[in-house]
Amino acid sequence: MTDQRSYDDRDGVIWYDGKLVPWREANVHVLTHALHYASSVFEGQKAYGGEIFRLTDHSKRLKRSGELLGFEIPWSVDEIDEACREVLKANNLEDAYMRPLAWRGSEQMGVSAQQSKIHLAIAAWPWGAYFGEDAIRQGLKLDIAKWRRPAPYTAPVESKASGLYMICTLSRHEAQAKGFNDALMFDWRGQVAEATGANAFFIRDNVLYTPTPDCFLNGLTRQTVMDLARRRGIEVVEKAIWPEELESFQQFFLTGSAAEVTPVASAGPWSFEVGDLTMQLRKDYFDLVYRRLSNS
Repeated sequence: MTDQRSYDDRDGVIWYDGKLVPWREANVHVLTHALHYASSVFEGQKAYGGEIFRLTDHSKRLKRSGELLGFEIPWSVDEIDEACREVLKANNLEDAYMRPLAWRGSEQMGVSAQQSKIHLAIAAWPWGAYFGEDAIRQGLKLDIAKWRRPAPYTAPVESKASGLYMICTLSRHEAQAKGFNDALMFDWRGQVAEATGANAFFIRDNVLYTPTPDCFLNGLTRQTVMDLARRRGIEVVEKAIWPEELESFQQFFLTGSAAEVTPVASAGPWSFEVGDLTMQLRKDYFDLVYRRLSNS
């Protein structure tokens, strides 16, 4: 059963600026710069059987995200990796979702934040299927978001920055209020981009298509699934995808650390089958993460 408690009221420990602290004591001041100006970056990563999948890649991206927001996280990639492992072990977790978060503190208020201290915290908790087990069997129902992913010259789109998710929250809330699981987002040009927190893949005649990630994250799960498809001899095409092309695709699925590989049954007026190739790639993904454990 999913833990229904608030995320500030749980047992366990969180790694906070170099040490483990009780979960309920991992707090920040109300005048923290990140709370007012979204000057924070984060990662979402999963552990399977006590091993964190692509951990170093996540830690590298976290460091790079901070740099794109103009700050240096004062821990090395190796130190962040070790801290993540420490959190997993200290909380006695095998299968878990993990959230490293770096942010500007409360030393300076206003748009400028050069004097603000950079903090880092890492939490982990059990988290099953992000969209629920029914979505895996039946496929997701997606609304079409009214908000669009911004142009790369308007925001640091290669950073996993908290501020870039504001329109994702708005889009998902509106979709859920209408009975959908999530929303498909277009970009500023009107091209298909991604869902609110996961990359998009489409299948037509056993060819895999995915939007070019020039204004949204090139997800690590996305990269993994593309590699898995190529290992099977499946052609993978990165391209601009316009909405009018969606009716030609037979299958559609989402990828992400939380979403893993989740099929989509519909997006706005377009319908898709929960097909064999989607489910095969989903199986390949789980075979990979658990095979890595057995070979480690």
